[in-house]
Amino acid sequence: MLEIGSVAPDLALEDTTGQVVRLSEFRGKENVLLYFMRSTTCPVCNGHVKDLVGRAADFAAADVRVLIAVPEGREEAKAWRTKRGLSLRVVTGRGTTPHEAFGLSKKMLQQSGSVLIDREGVVRHAHAATMPISAYDKKGIAKAVDGLAKVH
Repeated sequence: MLEIGSVAPDLALEDTTGQVVRLSEFRGKENVLLYFMRSTTCPVCNGHVKDLVGRAADFAAADVRVLIAVPEGREEAKAWRTKRGLSLRVVTGRGTTPHEAFGLSKKMLQQSGSVLIDREGVVRHAHAATMPISAYDKKGIAKAVDGLAKVH
């Protein structure tokens, strides 16, 4: 998992339309919150996504773009996003999962968590857990988002 204060790597992910999403695209423009789901079938993770959708206006007001990272392939991710009617962008890995690229290993279960990257590419929040119930640090994310205003 990335360290708070470190510069995030410029990873190339892929959204559900097949478009390449590079983290560097957001530098100088927007902050990025990546939420890593254990899987699209995880009911706890789906609840967390529902909360993120409900807080979309708060994130937009703070210039935070929310990306939902799933370990499944693009077609499965697209079907899941469509079924849920999600407005949030869903990304997968290109050749590897986004989870592996961010150091979220798969032990017994796929780890899930979140990473907030400011518009300069610096990690401002990083949290991961094996159990999905512990992976969504709502208070930690809110505190880090509030802290973005003090940084910029």
